[in-house]
Amino acid sequence: MQTFQYARNIPVIETEYDLIVAGGGPAGTSAAIAAGRKGAKVLLIEALGCLGGMGTSGLVTAFDPMADGEKRLVQGLMGEIVDTMYEKGYLQPDINPDTFQKNYHEWTPYSAEGYKLLLDELVCAANVEVWFFTRVIDAETDDTGTAVKGIVTSNIEGSAYVRGKMFIDATGDAVLAKLAGAACREPGVDTDVPMPSTLCALLGGVDWQTAAEAGVELVGYNTPGYQHARLLEAVDMGFFTQPDRHLPGVGKTGHSLACMNAGHVFGLNSLRRADLTSGMMLGRKIVQEYLEFYRQYVPGFAKAELVTTGTLMGVRESRRIVGEYELNVQDYLAKRQFPDQIGVFNKFIDIHPYSCAEEEIEQFNQEAFDTGRLPVGTYFGIPYGILVPKGFQNLWVPGRCASADIQAQGSIRVMPACAMMGQAAGTAAVQCLRGNETADRLNTRTLIETLRADKAFLPQTELSDEMTRT
Repeated sequence: MQTFQYARNIPVIETEYDLIVAGGGPAGTSAAIAAGRKGAKVLLIEALGCLGGMGTSGLVTAFDPMADGEKRLVQGLMGEIVDTMYEKGYLQPDINPDTFQKNYHEWTPYSAEGYKLLLDELVCAANVEVWFFTRVIDAETDDTGTAVKGIVTSNIEGSAYVRGKMFIDATGDAVLAKLAGAACREPGVDTDVPMPSTLCALLGGVDWQTAAEAGVELVGYNTPGYQHARLLEAVDMGFFTQPDRHLPGVGKTGHSLACMNAGHVFGLNSLRRADLTSGMMLGRKIVQEYLEFYRQYVPGFAKAELVTTGTLMGVRESRRIVGEYELNVQDYLAKRQFPDQIGVFNKFIDIHPYSCAEEEIEQFNQEAFDTGRLPVGTYFGIPYGILVPKGFQNLWVPGRCASADIQAQGSIRVMPACAMMGQAAGTAAVQCLRGNETADRLNTRTLIETLRADKAFLPQTELSDEMTRT
């Protein structure tokens, strides 16, 4: 490849921030709020014009399961957000609070606009400085290559250099970590084919009463029921561009609104611009096909209309950092508890089929409903070490890109888990600011005690001063 040497003088932002967070999804926003509430001077950078990431711009408007059938697992800041959304009427109309406080493997649908507004209010209340429509395009590290000194940003005002003491990469693609030289695993390099993506959509004009009377389940996931039976019929008739028999389906988000999570864009590598471009175009075509399927085949959807498709592609697999610890499927299946766990979770291993082949659907069903689903009342721990790129002193990577094998990542890549990881990263950053500690040498006993004081549910009986390492 030919190269072009590019050099120019750019302004240095006068302010040096205690913490710079790249990415305003559930992980980054939670990190920024947690640190801001503790008095840190925080800058939150977001590439789009709202916070929430996949939960707003991506229209994945349902929080994944947050309880184990007996008790609430996801508490702390994420619990506060969900409770506030319930109080403000931003959740699915007439939702039972047991959905997110107790029930087993139930999703919590919500209004994307309500979620956006609440996150705006929370970051402002925490005195977090937010830059919308801004991206990280480069990073500077110290001579050891293990500490980030500053980043280069790009927005409508041009490029600028911003200095910080602590950094959190919540971009979802490990952009900052990669620029800083952290080791990462990448789809298409370390794995043959990435997990498929989905472009979600918002529908209006749905008659939910008619749908309920016909026995239409709100979420498909290949479970026996009216919706999935009609899907198989439509596939056999050649209704769709691709014979995809896996249907996550639709979920009620308003009195006549629905979030549609339907159709797969197979083989899309989110780290390639060509894939993202063609994937968005194909995704919009697929959405129209599923809209017509629901209109023709599913009661209650005869007058359904497409309101909009997501601004973000629903990417399930991107870079994953090589962390101080790598969470793996054996940890998940063993329901392992860690002294340094910063959250507990129990969502099933959600690895979507990699193609339309029947064996792929069968494998998904086996993992989702058999080997990859933990019993009621049980959970596994999410250890602190998966947030820290190996050897780095002042960088954390919570969210989709945390250090995990692909099966464990299939459980923790979702919004509630990402938010718990973000809160832990923001809290750890403040701990490092206040003491003579680094990300890779943090006293995790202190971190856990602080998170517990901030209402996180961390039931481990044994604590340790040092993190669990691979």
